[in-house]
Amino acid sequence: MEFLTLNNGVKMPMDGIGVFTFSPEDTEKAVYAALQDGVRLIDTANAYMNERATGRAIAKSDVAREEIFLVTKLWPSVYEDENAVDASLARLGVDYVDLLFLHQPAGNWKAGYQMMEKAYKEGKVKALGLSNFPIDKLEEIIETAEIKPQIVQVEAHPYYPQTELKQVLAKTGMGLMAWYPLGHGDKALQEEPIFAELGEKYGKTPAQIILRWHIQSGNVVIPGSRNPQHIHDNFDLFDFSLTDEEMEAIRKVDKNVRYYNATPEQVERYAQMAMDFDAQP
Repeated sequence: MEFLTLNNGVKMPMDGIGVFTFSPEDTEKAVYAALQDGVRLIDTANAYMNERATGRAIAKSDVAREEIFLVTKLWPSVYEDENAVDASLARLGVDYVDLLFLHQPAGNWKAGYQMMEKAYKEGKVKALGLSNFPIDKLEEIIETAEIKPQIVQVEAHPYYPQTELKQVLAKTGMGLMAWYPLGHGDKALQEEPIFAELGEKYGKTPAQIILRWHIQSGNVVIPGSRNPQHIHDNFDLFDFSLTDEEMEAIRKVDKNVRYYNATPEQVERYAQMAMDFDAQP
C-alpha cells in the first residue's frame, strides 16, 4: 500500500473502494470482501443510503477500526443540521471518521463547512474535504476557513486529469481523490492502445494501468465493484511502477473532457433534495 500524507499530517491510503449506487446488501458484501482482501480505504456518503451497511461490514470484518480509513459525506440538505455529523457516526457505528466531505457546493455550504470544522476540533473528524466544488468556491474556502481543507474529491481520469485544479491544490498541499477514475465505464478510455501495451508489459489489465497512473499522479482512487475478483484486481497495484516515459505517454491521452456536467441550477437543486437518511436499512 502507498499513502498520501495530507496537509495536516494524516496519512491516507491511496487505493480503496467506493460504494456509490450500491444497495445496502451489495455494500455490506463488497466492503467486507475489500477489507478481507487488504483494502483499508472505504468511501461512502449519507446520500448513498448505505452508511449502516458500511458500518456492519466493518464491524464483522474483525479489522481494527484504527486500521481503516473511513470516509463519508454530508448532503446539502443537512448543512445546517447541527446533529448531522453525529447522525452519520451513529449510522456507521463509529466514534469518528477519518475524512468528511461536503458532498456538493449547494445550499448553505459555508454553514456546512463550519459544522465540519467544529467536528474536527472535537475529534469526530480527522480530515476535511470538499466534493465537486468548483475552483472559485474552493479558493474562497481556502482563503476564509479557520481550518483549511485537506483534500478535494472530483472527477478525474486520463481523459480529464484536472490539470488546472491540481495547480491550485499544490499551493496548499491539498490532495485529490478521483471519482470515475476509470472513466465511468467508458470502454473508449480503457481501449486506448497505450493501456493495452503497458498491460501486456506488466501483466496487468488496462484498468490496473489506469489506476496505477492515478497513484503515481498523486491521486487517491476509490473504484467501485461488487465482484470480489475485481475488488482484488483494483487493489493489486503495488508490485510495479510506470516509468517517467510511460507516464508522459499516458499524459497525451488527455482530451480535457469530463463525463459529468451539471449546471449551477442543477447543483443548487440538490439542496432541496431532503432524504430520510435514517430509513436506510
